[in-house]
Amino acid sequence: MRHPVVLTVLAISVAVALGTAASGTPGTKPTVREGGIFRISFHAGSGLDYIDPALASTAAGWAVLDTTCARLMTYPDKAPPAAFRLVPEVATGLPTVSRDLTTYTFKLRGGFRFSDGTPVRANAFARAIHRLLVPGVESPGAQHVRDIVGAEDVRSGKARVASGVVARGNRLVVRFVRPAPDFLHRTASTFLCAVPPSLPADPEGVSAFPAAGPYFVREYRPGERVILRKNRFYGGKRTHHVDGFNIDLTAVSPQEVLDRVERGDADWGHTLAGIYLDPARGLVAKYGINRSRFFLKPGFTLRMLAFNSARPLFRDNPSLRRAVNFALDRRAIVGVAGGPLASTPSDQYLPVTLPGFKESDVYPLEKADVGRARELAQGNLRDGKAVLYTNETPLPFALGQLVKRQLAEIGLAVEVKGLPLHTASSAYFAKLAVPGEPWDIALGLWQPSYVDPYAYLNQLFDARYIGGTNFARFSSKPVDQQMRSAARLLSGRNRNRAYGALDVRLARDVAPIAAVDFLAEPTLVSSRVGCIVLRPLLDLTSVCLL
Repeated sequence: MRHPVVLTVLAISVAVALGTAASGTPGTKPTVREGGIFRISFHAGSGLDYIDPALASTAAGWAVLDTTCARLMTYPDKAPPAAFRLVPEVATGLPTVSRDLTTYTFKLRGGFRFSDGTPVRANAFARAIHRLLVPGVESPGAQHVRDIVGAEDVRSGKARVASGVVARGNRLVVRFVRPAPDFLHRTASTFLCAVPPSLPADPEGVSAFPAAGPYFVREYRPGERVILRKNRFYGGKRTHHVDGFNIDLTAVSPQEVLDRVERGDADWGHTLAGIYLDPARGLVAKYGINRSRFFLKPGFTLRMLAFNSARPLFRDNPSLRRAVNFALDRRAIVGVAGGPLASTPSDQYLPVTLPGFKESDVYPLEKADVGRARELAQGNLRDGKAVLYTNETPLPFALGQLVKRQLAEIGLAVEVKGLPLHTASSAYFAKLAVPGEPWDIALGLWQPSYVDPYAYLNQLFDARYIGGTNFARFSSKPVDQQMRSAARLLSGRNRNRAYGALDVRLARDVAPIAAVDFLAEPTLVSSRVGCIVLRPLLDLTSVCLL
């Protein structure tokens, strides 16, 4: 993977911007004001989906819930690389873990209370686990707890609680049916926020409920507004400045979200990335990049082409999978998808900012190597036909058509099928995972709910996850062994190095997917916003008003 100069400069600019505790005029120390209400704008189609931690699955939803969430383990409210350092929050420290990585025992610290004053005990986390498993709820977070002993009994309606979850006082024990080396990182997702032990599970999601984080949801009116206020009983150490958040859900379009922020009617909003970089809006010309209003940070969302290893075309056919990687003109795809500020071309599966990432020239980034692609494809095209799934809306469908033209250069005839499902949605990936679903290539946006190599490699490619996150149904015993060996190194430099090397080997030798690019994360704030921490999304808990 080689990164052009413009993005190197961008990364440096981001680092400089993130080194400042608050936004303000260069060379001056801005005044941080405690209190005030931070105003947020969302559009229904690109913002908040649920306020329930068991159901929220959008970046906007996770950002809001993060302010209300108290977790066993968490990532600090800091910029990278400190943002990747998993630390205890409600847990007193790292759990006791059995040698076979199947049993985790947590001890909880005292002092954490819900916003109604009740103390947080181990049963708050047990309830969070069980809410993900309740039949009919269809929680996207169920993938994080399905391997707990007894989880399938809950999912099938045979039991109300999983036998592998034992909560007594401040002690929580979680047992798994197989080694779960990534469970510490799973606990840092908003799916596993502490919730009141009596909180019901509802397929439509609950609205206002007590929370144990710095803030709680006082009011939620779907399609209208969300009101968050300080938890006066908060017992943690997360720095927070504002008195609360008023979230307006009535923006009539994604564009209006940014209009409101530019006018000063909202302090922040989250919408479709391409809208920030629309030349007609001119955010770069107005505000520059990484100064005080408009920011661009390398993101963690991987755009990829997945290969269906259960279908004849790509089954046991690494040569053709590698041929497709060489045939892709990633720079051309980025150009159609929004340009060089919108994303960074990639031929590897781990984000460049993740600890352990190892730079390697696996496939060409600036243009296709059609000659090498044809060499690899020769004799491996089989029937020479492929069905490509993507979203039916103009941009993703156009990307599918561009890939079709590029792969025609190696003799592959691609039929593009647009689906009424967002290519980052759990519904889209669930459809891809259905046995017998007739697709060969799928354009997808992979945005894991926690940032760790396990979420980019093991979850996508380990045979254990076939039918779930391994929607491409890729299976290789040697690869499984390598990934599981890396995962057993729970933390530290050795783990980072192992995953960095594995990332290169997978892309180079096996190519279960074709990485295309990593999307940038744009942020626009009003002129009164300070204490800006980007991880890469704006850390709402840390913000202050100037």
